Amino acid sequence: MEIPLPKVNRKLLTPTFLCLWTMMFLIEFVKGALLVSILPVYMGDVLGLSALAIGLSFSTQYIGDNLFRAPAGWLISRIGFRLAMTLGISIMLIAVLLIAFTHQIGYIVLGCALLGAGTSPLWPCVMLGVSSVTEKNQNFATAMGVIQISSLGGTGLGPVLINFLVGISYALVFSVLLGCIGAVLLISLALPGVVKEAEEEEAPRRGKVNTSRPFDKLKHLQERLAQTIGEVRRNIHVSRLLYPALFLQSFAVGLLTPVITLFVRTELGLSPEQFSLMLIVGGGFTVLGLIPVGRLADQWGTTSFLNAGFASAAVSIGLFAYAKGMPGLLVWGLVFLIGASYACILPSWNTMVSTLLPKKEKGAVWGFFLAIQGTGMVVGPVVSGRMWDFFGPHAPFLASAGAMGLLFLIHLRLSRKKVRRDGQEARPPAADRNRLE
Repeated sequence: MEIPLPKVNRKLLTPTFLCLWTMMFLIEFVKGALLVSILPVYMGDVLGLSALAIGLSFSTQYIGDNLFRAPAGWLISRIGFRLAMTLGISIMLIAVLLIAFTHQIGYIVLGCALLGAGTSPLWPCVMLGVSSVTEKNQNFATAMGVIQISSLGGTGLGPVLINFLVGISYALVFSVLLGCIGAVLLISLALPGVVKEAEEEEAPRRGKVNTSRPFDKLKHLQERLAQTIGEVRRNIHVSRLLYPALFLQSFAVGLLTPVITLFVRTELGLSPEQFSLMLIVGGGFTVLGLIPVGRLADQWGTTSFLNAGFASAAVSIGLFAYAKGMPGLLVWGLVFLIGASYACILPSWNTMVSTLLPKKEKGAVWGFFLAIQGTGMVVGPVVSGRMWDFFGPHAPFLASAGAMGLLFLIHLRLSRKKVRRDGQEARPPAADRNRLE
């Protein structure tokens, strides 16, 4: 069998996909710069706020993002990509203005909450857009590899580039971020409007309801929301194991996010330059593997890549917990293996989830799945800090490895159920599209 070359199919590069890719990069650039480089130092050193205030601000951002993802997915199906993202980015603009020009903790916490709410339509919009763009050519995994490059690139470059400007002036820093948000706002205007299928489905309903009075409009909205919930309940048929799997996938990352920097500096004794090099090597290998893995997953299915990714991540993260005292070459080998693991997981996971969507209410279901998945990023950092304090520096890494191991077992069971039902190994995307029951 001929292995596809790691290049992007030109049919994928539609105007809608390019807009989504650029918006993803710029939004993650702004969020990465704010959450990693600006807020901790700005709130602590410049404004003199407490660690509790900083932690509260971070939590409200994650809560705002996850709380509104499901409603955002439902809203996108009703008002379209353009209006939903324009509203979201406008809220994001207000959020950054609050953070930049107010010094009171209440306004900053409110700004962080609005930042999360404003960016909540992003991933549902991207998932729906990619599903629509790739429906004909069946190259969802390849598209997700390209999208993940945009996401990881923005998250990584934001803190790095902004660090060069922080020493000059925070006014300059916030001006750059506001300029990026302004560019995203303009790009959002080029997105398509209401999805054709949703528009046609809703048109007869709108014609039968008198919405001339505000009360009638509110009642109609409540009826449509109830109909949506009913449609989702009737049409979504997935294994109950999927829900803890969605949580664990981000929980494993959330456990490491707040402690990785502290671990490599205090336990491994690496300098900031060495740590940056470690991030570049691990992250760079992940990015380089996303498109080839995506193309292979489109041809052969996601099962093998997810099993390999979860198993290798569990082993490598677990060993990294005891990296202190290891030979340097072995430590770099673990970094390499962790990067390879996520190259297998990232494009394959969302592709697998996309095969479980019902034909109706895809936006609401994507938002619901993403909200469950994002909850892990809310809970993970809180649990991680407590584990570090009570059980030691290695505990969050062992917990993350355990979460990956549990994900491997859950996915192994789900894939076996699918094989027994289909009567054959799930290799091509067509087999992946069957729902897990």
